[in-house]
Amino acid sequence: MASITVDGVTKRLGSTIAVRNVSFAVEPGEHVGLFGPNGAGKTTLMQMLSSLSFPSEGQIRIGGSEVTPDATDVRRSLGVVGHRPMVYGTLTARENLRLHARLRGVDTDRVEAVLGQVNLRTRASTRVETFSHGMTKRLAIARSVLHDPTVLLLDEPYAGLDQRSAADLQAILEQFDDRTVVLATHDLQRGAADCDRALVLVDGVISRDVRIDGPDTDALETAYDRAIDPAGSR
Repeated sequence: MASITVDGVTKRLGSTIAVRNVSFAVEPGEHVGLFGPNGAGKTTLMQMLSSLSFPSEGQIRIGGSEVTPDATDVRRSLGVVGHRPMVYGTLTARENLRLHARLRGVDTDRVEAVLGQVNLRTRASTRVETFSHGMTKRLAIARSVLHDPTVLLLDEPYAGLDQRSAADLQAILEQFDDRTVVLATHDLQRGAADCDRALVLVDGVISRDVRIDGPDTDALETAYDRAIDPAGSR
């Protein structure tokens, strides 16, 4: 059974069709990159996968269960990192995770393990409002994996990070190779390093579905260029 199944999904936002008749499946443990220019529909699709929004038409299933407003079993299986980190600046890193642990019914011992995973153990007692953008992003990832989800959804995880912070984040994400991952990003090079398959979204439609073999991004870059500018890439 696929971890994620998207079947004929369309999303209307007023008079605009943000996502149009999109279908794809993600197998257990597969890492899929979602690429496309601004306005392609990546964030809208990620919101639907995250159960923050729902299709106007079609169906999304995660772990065999349909994503609906009352699908609590689906939400338990998801770890989500969006544009907003969803952490509290006036609390320390440890306090943030302990709060989420209580909300999720997770043993607090798990907090220390996850702080270690994202290399924040030495700053665990520091207020988050003093953190750099990269450190805050690492804490957001710690929050997303605290309840040990089977599916990770990462929307532009490298946005705003310098090279060092992006490399640190990439090393952290490599620890989660056993989970199903969908990662939306503009960064073809880092996205290719994190994923084994790429979906290129243009004007709300999946234009390309490309296997990624190793660190060589030439095939992905060619497919991306052809998808976003078919006439110019001939």
